Amino acid sequence: MSVRFQADANLRNRIVAATIRREPTLEFATASQAGLAGLPDPEVLAIAAKAGRVLVTHDLKTMPKHFADFLQTGTSPDVVLVPQRMPSQVAVEELILIWAASDADEWVNRISRIPL
Repeated sequence: MSVRFQADANLRNRIVAATIRREPTLEFATASQAGLAGLPDPEVLAIAAKAGRVLVTHDLKTMPKHFADFLQTGTSPDVVLVPQRMPSQVAVEELILIWAASDADEWVNRISRIPL
């Protein structure tokens, strides 16, 4: 099964838009589509996990701790951390590489920081 992504509310929208523009068959839900705005990290993780989507976020500070806590309750697709200062083009290339070169089952219970 292909990797499916979920954007956190803090992820730059241009990353989502450019990724979908480059690979139209790639599934990348926006934070708006999932109703994530204003939700605490544990709820965001639960929504992404329930949907079977890898969460993509700029939150390098608090998300890793929340993800570790979340894993105590079960399994979850990966969280991909995108440094805020990373150029959007680099983030897009890395996300497309993840999508094209791997399966969803390879991205379970992991936290990854790009570039890989």
